[in-house]
Amino acid sequence: MIRCSMPIIVEGKYDKINLSNFVEGTILATGGFSIFKNKEMLELLRVMAKKTGIIILTDSDAAGFKIRSRIRSAVRDGKIINVYIPDVYGKERRKTAPSKEGKLGVEGLSREILEEAFRKAGVGVTQAEPQDPITKADFFLWGLNGSEDASFRRDKVKKELGFPERMSANALLAAVNILYQKDEFYHLLCKWFPEETTEQEGPV
Repeated sequence: MIRCSMPIIVEGKYDKINLSNFVEGTILATGGFSIFKNKEMLELLRVMAKKTGIIILTDSDAAGFKIRSRIRSAVRDGKIINVYIPDVYGKERRKTAPSKEGKLGVEGLSREILEEAFRKAGVGVTQAEPQDPITKADFFLWGLNGSEDASFRRDKVKKELGFPERMSANALLAAVNILYQKDEFYHLLCKWFPEETTEQEGPV
């Protein structure tokens, strides 16, 4: 099992499914070329790269390198670890024909090949610190869900953290779980809403 404290960025959901079999950590799928027009996702990746760093794992074909390049340009000076897979020719089981270049993508590679790719990039040599995740129940207790001013409070949090305003509540929850420990995030809320969060229940 590979344990990653940095989020891993892949192209599609089938890549994510394959990695989830032996990677313990956050895996985000960009949706392929849709990442080029997804400003919310690009901004999220930029913030993550600056805060924790990100791992980019795309296919070895031309499309994969274009997507990798787009992400790299979007995060600018953020920390990036590039994991590159070898050129392995073949066809994924779910497909009726090989890809344009005839290469297997991340979804079609074996665990052994992918583990070796991570090893070469120096990923997985340190274990991710266990953490008490921030939950939807926490968001409710902290007034970020289920209250009349929850939308206003989330907007303020997104502004303070540099997230796009169109980010959904679920996306915000996922992002803060990647960027912060529960007690660390709660202390930020106390700073941003001093007259309110002091009356809310803190992390246990």
